[in-house]
Amino acid sequence: MRLKTFTAPGMAEAMQTVRRELGDEAIIVSTQKDPETGEVHITAALEGFDVDEDAIERMLGGGMRPFISEAVRQALSFHGVPGKLIERLVVATGAVESEDPVMACAAALDATFAFAPLPDKSAPRPFMLIGPPGGGKTITVAKLAARSVMKGRKVGVITTDSMRAGVVEQLASFTRIMDIELKVARGPEALRRMLEDNAGIYDLVFIDSPGLNPFQERDIGYLGDLLEAGGVEPILVMAAGGDASEAAEMGEIYSGLGVTRLLATRLDATRRLGAILAAADAAEAMFSEVAVSPHVASGLVAINPVSLARLLITDPDDHAVQSLDESSSYSEALS
Repeated sequence: MRLKTFTAPGMAEAMQTVRRELGDEAIIVSTQKDPETGEVHITAALEGFDVDEDAIERMLGGGMRPFISEAVRQALSFHGVPGKLIERLVVATGAVESEDPVMACAAALDATFAFAPLPDKSAPRPFMLIGPPGGGKTITVAKLAARSVMKGRKVGVITTDSMRAGVVEQLASFTRIMDIELKVARGPEALRRMLEDNAGIYDLVFIDSPGLNPFQERDIGYLGDLLEAGGVEPILVMAAGGDASEAAEMGEIYSGLGVTRLLATRLDATRRLGAILAAADAAEAMFSEVAVSPHVASGLVAINPVSLARLLITDPDDHAVQSLDESSSYSEALS
């Protein structure tokens, strides 16, 4: 089944909208009238789409709190989340008994996405940061290296982006401050040899990649060669605030390269997060960190369902990004 909620000034208008969008086969799951505005909210279902049948049962029993789910829907719509993903998340809001839209949204995110921050101590494989041009890969490599250096780890940093003017110099200016020798690998074979020669020396290795066009087959082929030669774990770096449909297309492409996690940048400079949700969903990637400031030493924060829900539900003018590092874990917030 496919679930969708319709809002209209009255019952007749709401029913007309349901029939127009879902057809005569639509099944009315619930109807509610807002006591303050008088608006009618109708949730209808259409056969042929897979959803959580238990969630429908909860809605029929009044357990889904239609105004809570509508608050989540409106917030996700503001952020430009694709319609099908909104429907899945709204249905999932029934997974936890809470009258708080943030916690209902957190439950939906927890049921839909996985969350796994990058390690800051050690890892068996190097991490290569990949993504479209301008996403912030180079500065993110510097931030990840700085975080681990401040924890006393031995960190290696490699760049494979030696073609763009100034990129090597930019990254080198950061690594020098951290007393890290920046290594430059010009091509897949050079990267393979470099990683073999340095195996076992570092606790963590971070690799910057060129900003290649994900819609160009040749570019994606070259990026695939880099990943295969290095035997690395690819991390998708994507800036928040882009077009959600295009981000989803990119996510699907990068999924073919085996990305495991998505690291979102520029959350301090955008109001809408639909693109990063769409990309993570299409790539089937776990959320890891988010970049909330341009400062190298303190610009990364691990994300979890509650902190992401706060960003989605909170009024964007409340500057919720500033308090991300104060967000509790999902289990703590529910206890």
